[in-house]
Amino acid sequence: MATKTLLIVAHAPSPNTEKLAQAAYEGANHHDININVVLKSPQDTQPNDVLAADALLLGTTENLAYMAGLTKDFFDRCYYPVLEEKQGMPFALYIRAGQDGTGTKLAMKTITTGLRWEWIQEALILQGEWQEVFTEQVEELAMTLAAGVEAGIY
Repeated sequence: MATKTLLIVAHAPSPNTEKLAQAAYEGANHHDININVVLKSPQDTQPNDVLAADALLLGTTENLAYMAGLTKDFFDRCYYPVLEEKQGMPFALYIRAGQDGTGTKLAMKTITTGLRWEWIQEALILQGEWQEVFTEQVEELAMTLAAGVEAGIY
């Protein structure tokens, strides 16, 4: 059986959001989980990357009550090329939000409903001032998604 692939698309414009991306990568690469993990920035992710993935974990900041512009650009470029082939793809999301996060969550629900992607859980919103526990939460989310993909649960 071919190894499954988890694509992590993480917008990481700051040292703290870079920590989140790294935590996602490390969580998905847990020593007990045997899947291929690919970490990319939104601007470097192409439709073929999504087409090659069995699941997707997206990380974004919330800017002006909406997802980061580069995250929106990722969807603008990849939406139609993957629409038919990736229906039902397992999906998870973390949002680094200073104040709220609900605007980004709502936009993501709308986009992923159109794509017919399957959320494995509600969006993880990392709200307020930076806390080191955010990295642990993202690592656990990535580990959960990766383990579920490997086991065929998602």
